[in-house]
Amino acid sequence: MTPVPPERTCSLPISRRGSPPPRPRISRTQALAAFTVSLAIGQWLQLAENATGADESAARPNIVLIVADDLGYADIGCYGHPTARTPRLDRLAQQGVRFTQHYANGPECSSTRTALMTGRYQQRAGGLECAIGTGNVGRYDDAIRLAERHELGLPIEQGIIPADLKNAGYTCAAFGKWHLGYEPQFNPMRYGWDRFFGCLGGNVDYFTHRELSDLPVLYENDRPTQRSGYMTHLLADEAVRFATQEHANPYFLYVPLTTPHFPYQRPSDEDKVVNADNWTQGTTEEYLGMIEDMDTVVGRILDAVEQSGREKDTLVIFVSDNGGTAIANHAPLRGLKGGLFEGGIRVPLIVRWPGHLTAGSESHQPCITMDLTASLLRVAGDHSAAEKRSLDGMDILAHVQRRAAREPRRLFWRARRGTKTWRAVRDADLKYVELSGAEGAGAWLYDLAVDVGEQHDLSARRPAERKQLRELLAQWEVSVQPSR
Repeated sequence: MTPVPPERTCSLPISRRGSPPPRPRISRTQALAAFTVSLAIGQWLQLAENATGADESAARPNIVLIVADDLGYADIGCYGHPTARTPRLDRLAQQGVRFTQHYANGPECSSTRTALMTGRYQQRAGGLECAIGTGNVGRYDDAIRLAERHELGLPIEQGIIPADLKNAGYTCAAFGKWHLGYEPQFNPMRYGWDRFFGCLGGNVDYFTHRELSDLPVLYENDRPTQRSGYMTHLLADEAVRFATQEHANPYFLYVPLTTPHFPYQRPSDEDKVVNADNWTQGTTEEYLGMIEDMDTVVGRILDAVEQSGREKDTLVIFVSDNGGTAIANHAPLRGLKGGLFEGGIRVPLIVRWPGHLTAGSESHQPCITMDLTASLLRVAGDHSAAEKRSLDGMDILAHVQRRAAREPRRLFWRARRGTKTWRAVRDADLKYVELSGAEGAGAWLYDLAVDVGEQHDLSARRPAERKQLRELLAQWEVSVQPSR
């Protein structure tokens, strides 16, 4: 019989039904070769994984978020102000995207900042539907109750910014207005910031850095501090210093300015005495001077980013926390800060991200403050943040990056102060507004597609739609009951 060639001995024989085939014999040389190949493949895969991780880390941009305080919709040149000189913000709009239908989550400071830090409707936090009053004062029943218990502020566990960004590897710094709690447990450093400098409350004298209370409110990290200088410039100094430092990791630089919130003091107004009698009073010239100085400060921060060599790798966002007061320019909108007509909540938003967003473009997509939170987390590398955190907003930057068509949105608002309550819902282009418990109480229905100035109430002509929006609003109120 002819012997079987040696190379055939490794072939698998046909096994009996139901029994596994015998294992083939492998020589020591073959085993060593297989191990060597396996080791090489493993090392290659590890190198590839490391390279991919490095690429992803390099792809994550620095993030600079600048928030103006009480800036009206048309208070800067690129939004239609006829005389304001704002060349740096106008240039930023030319380099990025100008949003025409961006909304604040609330018509006052603390409410919108809560939504930004949580990515959710601020009503879920409790007590923060109105700005925390000077000296840690609650201004409506729920806020008063929490203040009496020393719990008026943003619950730590709900403040996912900056905590989630730090978990993603970001260095996080905040220089400016906090306004999310005076109590020690609500100090910004408790939320995960690596650096903080600014004021805890809602407004301060721009030169003495004192508010109309006896509480020390200027803080560096978790301790009171004292500085000399104009408040806006001090904040800019810190931001510029941070942006020009060497950073091993990407950074998130949050600059919530106090400008142009009252008291109305330009850098040249150091001799102007402000007190309880004139704290909220100012002239148009003073107000415009503050806005134009803010524009210069924004330019300083942008220049610092450019000088660091990371301009192309930096996402820059400029936005206002809510609409302006009566001294602001809201044209063509109706209403002011504190109310839910468009002038109280529709605000400027400019975003620049070279290579990702089309320069010189506009977005007419309705969006809201908490949308920025979803975008920041995705940009930082957390692509499942919306599901994990049950965020209420959409990733607005992803929408613009896709150059997606305008989507109808359903957005809700509620603002309270004393016995007065504002409620509103926008569904596509229809908007229902309601005011109760105050002089001028009533309810109105508008079609923003043809009446952005909210001059023509459609309640009598379209009662069914008015009823439907009111019911949607009532359902939403039930869904956002606070957990505390």
